[in-house]
Amino acid sequence: MKNTLAAFALVAASAVAATPAAAQSFSYPDFSDVSGLKLNGNAFQNGNVLTLTPALGGQAGTAWSLNPVHLGSNASFSTVFSFNIQQRGGLANGADGLTFTLQNNTNSTGGGGGGIGYGGIPNSATVEFDTYQNGEYGDPSSNHVGINTNGNLFSLNTANELTDFDNGGNWWAWIDYNGTTHNLAVRWAQAAIRPDDPMLEQILDLPTILGANDVFVGFTSGTGAGWGEHNITSWNFEDSFDPNGAPLPTTSPEPASIVLLATGLGAIGLAKRRGFRR
Repeated sequence: MKNTLAAFALVAASAVAATPAAAQSFSYPDFSDVSGLKLNGNAFQNGNVLTLTPALGGQAGTAWSLNPVHLGSNASFSTVFSFNIQQRGGLANGADGLTFTLQNNTNSTGGGGGGIGYGGIPNSATVEFDTYQNGEYGDPSSNHVGINTNGNLFSLNTANELTDFDNGGNWWAWIDYNGTTHNLAVRWAQAAIRPDDPMLEQILDLPTILGANDVFVGFTSGTGAGWGEHNITSWNFEDSFDPNGAPLPTTSPEPASIVLLATGLGAIGLAKRRGFRR
């Protein structure tokens, strides 16, 4: 599925100075309005759902904040989102999963296949919900969560999940970064009830990894010889660390209002590498 191919394409954009963005939070109870997002590749608005890839082989899709988001003190943030993976099939009866990613590069499309859309992206931090086992990259199973940085396909830390993420049911994920302790904590469940304890944690120096406090945030996915329809069904993002986790998505603030409050924000010169593994 995810072979050793690593084809990276470097895309350069002209550099324009940008005024730092004001801090912000946003909520998507559903995706009937995606005007605050940039959808790329095979990602599309699917009714009230954000579909990153259809259930076909060889797909790649990403959805990023339209503009860079300003993180809180020491890059702190808390986010919660719900997702499901439908119609799995092909090699190993489904692949490859989806990710939540922060990156300081570009809001255009990422790579497909086992790179799950994040492979090869520098200045990035990723939590992957991986549904295919790649032994060559140290995957512990065909159903695990991993924490990755800088587009590296080897996870810094992983945790297995016994119930398949691509079972067609809805899942919830909570990701929190405490900039004071540098701890990234990940929780997940099949109901909208945040577990008391994290299932996966990692100490990360996010400000150094990301290289900036103004970053694109969003989701990536990819398929290869195995596939699934990868859907994000709701999302709430808070620009500071909340020890109780980000609240569940609500209708306030408006979903489409991922607006940079600081004036004079220009286009940012960015370089992107797109990574593939299959």
